[in-house]
Amino acid sequence: MSLRRLAGTTAAMAVVAALLAALSADLPGPGVLADPQAFVDTAGPDRLVAGLAAQLAWLAWGWGALGLVLTALSAIPGIVGGLARGVGRLVLPAGVRRAAAVALGVGLVVVTPTLTACSPAAQPAAAVQSLPQSLPVPDWPAGPAPAPAEAPPAAPSPAPVPAWPAGEHVVLPGDCLWDIAAADLRARTGAEPHATEVARAVEAWWAANADVIGPDPDLLLPGQVLRAPVTPAPPPESENPA
Repeated sequence: MSLRRLAGTTAAMAVVAALLAALSADLPGPGVLADPQAFVDTAGPDRLVAGLAAQLAWLAWGWGALGLVLTALSAIPGIVGGLARGVGRLVLPAGVRRAAAVALGVGLVVVTPTLTACSPAAQPAAAVQSLPQSLPVPDWPAGPAPAPAEAPPAAPSPAPVPAWPAGEHVVLPGDCLWDIAAADLRARTGAEPHATEVARAVEAWWAANADVIGPDPDLLLPGQVLRAPVTPAPPPESENPA
C-alpha cells in the first residue's frame, strides 16, 4: 500500500465531507421522513427535495468511505485482510474495488518470492506380464520350411502432445483461485484439504502471481499462466517467531 496515496485519498474524503456538512447545515435531516407531508406544508416541497438530496449525498460518501477502509484493510496479511476482502466482495462491485485499490495503491507493488518448479509426479512403470515357458515341441518329419510371415506395418507414432511446464497452471474459462489452490493441495497431500488450508493457499497463490492477477484475486482471465507457490500455503501467524 502507498502511504502517500492513502494520505491523499483520506484528505480528499475529508474535504468532501466538510463541503457536504457546510452545504447541508441548514437542510432537514432524516427525521423529515417520519411526516413528509407536514414538513411540506410548513417549509415547502423545495426544502424537502434539497434535504433528501443531501441525505443521498451523505449515503454515497459513507459507502465510498467504507469501500476505501475495506480496501486498505485487505492489504493486511492474515485473517483481518481475508475478512476485509470477503466483506468488500459482498458490498462493492469489482469496478469499485479496482478503483479503490488504484486510489490507495494496494497491490501495485508486490514482492514476489522466488519460485522453484514443482517436480512432476513419477509415472508408474508399466507392469510387464511374464509369459509361460514354451512347452517341448514333438519331432515331426522334416518338411519344407514355411515362408516367413511378413511383419505387419508399424502403426504411425502419435503426434507429441504439448505440456505446460511443471509448476504452472493455465487459467481456463470458469477457473477461480479457490479451485486452483484446492486442486494443488489435493495433488500435494493426496487428501481433501480443509477450508482454512484452502484459504491460506489462495493467499499464497495470489502473492506469487500478483503481477499477473492484479489487485482483484477474483478476476482471472483465460490464458493467464499462474506459477505455483513454493509452499501451498503461508504458515499461520502464530507459528512465526516473535
